[in-house]
Amino acid sequence: MQVCPTYNITGMCNLSVNINKIATLRNARGGATPDLLKFAADCELFGANGITVHPRPDERHIRYTDVIQLKPLVTKEFNIEGNPREEKFISLVLQIKPTQVTLVPDSTGQLTSDHGWDTITHSDFLKEVIAEFKSQRIRTSVFIDPVKEMIEGAKIAGADRIELYTESYAKEFHADRFRAIRPFIDAAAIATNAGLGINAGHDLNLENLGFFYKCITGLLEVSIGHALISDALYFGLGKTIQLYLEKLV
Repeated sequence: MQVCPTYNITGMCNLSVNINKIATLRNARGGATPDLLKFAADCELFGANGITVHPRPDERHIRYTDVIQLKPLVTKEFNIEGNPREEKFISLVLQIKPTQVTLVPDSTGQLTSDHGWDTITHSDFLKEVIAEFKSQRIRTSVFIDPVKEMIEGAKIAGADRIELYTESYAKEFHADRFRAIRPFIDAAAIATNAGLGINAGHDLNLENLGFFYKCITGLLEVSIGHALISDALYFGLGKTIQLYLEKLV
């Protein structure tokens, strides 16, 4: 029987719940149902280690006012994702001063994140933005594909962490999980050697999360939204969060 090529025994990985989908549901009807603020508080109450939001310029899910209202309510880690080419996004992050900002190279109107940064082409821009956030003691992570040069570029740009974009792993998981995980094991080793912390996110779920965690030494945080919210429709929020946390031990 095949086993994971490596085995993560370094300790606990944080679960950050991305609540964008709750905002999407609220916005579909108007009004304040479901209550985004209560949902975030309940995620923490049920054991989540943090809350993630990803405001976009069109505010089709999380609104900028949501982020401001969430700030005093989130008692654990608060992670704000977004494209730092938007001045409004930069101003919001500097105002809120979250635990972490994750820089994502989304284009305007993009449905969901679908690629990581080219940290070589955009090195000067990333250096400037990261330096500004870090001057305010905001931990900075860069959303990135599992590519050696891009990881090294994130280090040169001054990032504290990278967030590995895991869609390719999720797509290949059922066909061959060992082949699917290999680039991420290699990427994690490169990041660790460079002194970068490791986060991960995108299409991680109850089926593929446990294997990913066990194989990626040094994994510090996973950010999960769509799958977790979908599972909560069946299992309830409290039970779902516990099911995800069980995959991270």
